[in-house]
Amino acid sequence: MTLPGELLKKFDDFMKTRGYSSRSEAFRDALRNLMTEAELAKTQDEKISATIMVSCDIERKDVDLRLPVIRHEFDDVVVENMHRHIGDRYCLEIFIAEGNGARILDLVGRIRGMRGIQQVKALFMSL
Repeated sequence: MTLPGELLKKFDDFMKTRGYSSRSEAFRDALRNLMTEAELAKTQDEKISATIMVSCDIERKDVDLRLPVIRHEFDDVVVENMHRHIGDRYCLEIFIAEGNGARILDLVGRIRGMRGIQQVKALFMSL
């Protein structure tokens, strides 16, 4: 696995402040959290709601061009979308989605897979 130096440094700092004994332990915990989120969305055949927060560096104009394309691919579940600047360094994109859990998970996965995305947080709720 290849990680940019700055991200690895931040991860190491995070790991130490949270008390992880090794990178492997911290990565396993992060992967478990991702997998738990994925399983929750997959097992819910019922309609769910999700709030998805995405952050990226304000200089990454390519992200600003690609996020609307993804948003339109998921018009069937995205009911609201907001873009804000956080200071002069970050962009925050917030998506509100409702619909099939697997479809919303696909949306989250597509966003997470984009180059230039710094962080994605998703909160799922049953309707």
